[in-house]
Amino acid sequence: MHVNSDINVLGSLPDWNLIQVFLSEDMISIKEKGGIHTYTAIKTDKSVMRFEKAIKATFLSFKNSNSESIFLSVIKANAISNEVLFLLFWNASVNNELLNYLNSKVFFPAFYSGRVSIKNDEVVACIKDLKETQDDLKKWSEITITTTASKYLTLLKKFGLMEGSVNKSIIHPNLSDTMFVLFVYWLTAISEKPNLLNSEWLKYSFNEKQTFIERLLQKKFSKYFNVVYTGDKLSIEPIITYDSIYEYSNKS
Repeated sequence: MHVNSDINVLGSLPDWNLIQVFLSEDMISIKEKGGIHTYTAIKTDKSVMRFEKAIKATFLSFKNSNSESIFLSVIKANAISNEVLFLLFWNASVNNELLNYLNSKVFFPAFYSGRVSIKNDEVVACIKDLKETQDDLKKWSEITITTTASKYLTLLKKFGLMEGSVNKSIIHPNLSDTMFVLFVYWLTAISEKPNLLNSEWLKYSFNEKQTFIERLLQKKFSKYFNVVYTGDKLSIEPIITYDSIYEYSNKS
């Protein structure tokens, strides 16, 4: 596993509109167009450069062209909305192995067991356990681990998956039909296993497996994808192109 401090950086990001800025700009072009104050209230170039690096590595990198097409079609058409936040969460989890690990070991077990909240101590304990086997984490101090745990929960709040200040509670989102379709396309784009029931990314639908399948098989979605489900195997074939699915689903 490759571990970095991007969770820490992005948990402190005060201006998420920078994500859209860095789709087409970098610090060189920003300076040529009047400097950082043209784009954000963040005061120093050094801070913006730090955020730029984390944003591009975590949010604006893509596993393949299909996942990139889905992401860009949504983020270019919207401000930082709930729809964009879901895609940011999904894509960040693919790009950041520590984020995906904490989601898999802390957030989703709590989410799917019906728990109300997650404590910072739980995240700290998870990171400390991982530290025993990961060289990248062995140099992390106690304060770095504690801060990263706190920033992880803050990041989940920024994604719209938790709420509150000191004691954060879990939000159980209900994907709209458009976002459900986009999730299915995203799932087919990034999953390497032919049987999607075995995909580690299925839990990112925010639905129990059987609930996900029942929704997937609804007739209204048949115009978006062909589904083969045998009870123990699931395959999905998209009908619409990845770069057109967001616009198409919004018009349908």
